[in-house]
Amino acid sequence: MLSFIRQTTPPAIEVAAEVQIGLPAQEIVRAATRLPADLIVIGTHGTTGFEHLMLGSIAERVVRASRVPVLTVPPRAQATSKLPFQEVLCPVDFSSCSREAVRIALSVAEEGDANLTILHVLERVGEAPIATRHFNVPEFRREYRQWAVDELQSMLPEDTADRCRPTTRVVEGKAYGEILNAAAADGADLIVMGVHGRNPLDLMLFGSTTNQVVRRATCPVLTVRG
Repeated sequence: MLSFIRQTTPPAIEVAAEVQIGLPAQEIVRAATRLPADLIVIGTHGTTGFEHLMLGSIAERVVRASRVPVLTVPPRAQATSKLPFQEVLCPVDFSSCSREAVRIALSVAEEGDANLTILHVLERVGEAPIATRHFNVPEFRREYRQWAVDELQSMLPEDTADRCRPTTRVVEGKAYGEILNAAAADGADLIVMGVHGRNPLDLMLFGSTTNQVVRRATCPVLTVRG
């Protein structure tokens, strides 16, 4: 069954409404492909516990399946974010999808004359196993941190300073936790990050950094694929 309403609202914004029967996430992605859409905007409910572990949420399923960027908006966004976005946070892991996220974050920051923070989280590791006991972990971490700092800078176009106000930051900790901490500390209005196409079993058992941020963030999260 399909219901379809179309109207034009000032200033010349075309609005259409559809009602489909089927699996919500699947139908949303199909509609985005059919239009074709440049962006999906969807609210989140913040579901937790057993239901979320076994089934996930419609929003997270859309994030995993969509080939176009998805803007997830949590219930608390109205209290913690403002428009136009003034503080944008972009976490990166140097994958192709996170590099695409940087490109989009730069565009968003430029459009809204916003501050942009590009963040990389260096996750902590336990003690080195016996087989690698001669491996100098502290030295490796120092070298990796410096490499990450340089790599973040290299991701910024030469004219970035003329377009927006970017800063780069490298921190240590659990990735999703540090991303959420940074968003709270900076008063982020928007988080822009890449999403990996991980398999359903992996996501069900362990989740992903992107899923955890989408699930727990109090501001909108824009997810993009590489």
